Amino acid sequence: MIHKPEILTVYGAAGSGSIPVEAALTLLGIEHAVVEAPTWEGEAQQAKVAPVNPMRQVPALVFPDGEVMTESGAILTWLADSHPEAGLAPGLTDPRRKQFLRWMTYIPASIYSMFWVRDEPSRLAEGAEAEKVIEARTLERIADCWRMMDAQVEPGTYILGEQLTVLDLYVTVISRWRPRRRRFYEVAPKLSEVVRRVDDHPLLRDFWAKRFPFEDGWEG
Repeated sequence: MIHKPEILTVYGAAGSGSIPVEAALTLLGIEHAVVEAPTWEGEAQQAKVAPVNPMRQVPALVFPDGEVMTESGAILTWLADSHPEAGLAPGLTDPRRKQFLRWMTYIPASIYSMFWVRDEPSRLAEGAEAEKVIEARTLERIADCWRMMDAQVEPGTYILGEQLTVLDLYVTVISRWRPRRRRFYEVAPKLSEVVRRVDDHPLLRDFWAKRFPFEDGWEG
């Protein structure tokens, strides 16, 4: 039976796919609790998530009535749409809405999903040599996907213009994953300018330092 919290509860982990969700909640000023569950560390951590997400993956968002929502892109879109006053997503009649939905779907489908393979290539291959090939090719695919997105956007201060959206949070977090920012900067120069601004956003500096701090060598 799923425990019914009094406030929103995020099942996640520092540096994981829960971070853009936590960042959005921070910007919205919504009180929430975090159940820390770095599922890549093994069965014990996965067991924490299993009651709310049978896939044993983070993030999962549990509402006070016990309802569960998974999938980071869906959670981010729901949070933004539920608080239109914050401007974290274009509204339904906003001309930017189509591109917002396009890229909010593209990120998990084309890029995020690659890390399931890249982080544990033995899921799809047997033997060290085969695993090395998969790891190399998934990293190239990730870079290619960033390159293709970069070629098709014309950012202002942020990806969709002058207003920060959850899309910017999504790209900022995932661009920090392997092969870290050095490769991202090479293949996505326009998006790189955006994520640097989000890194330095005054309302998120303390959040990043706590939940996803940079490490030496990520940008050099």
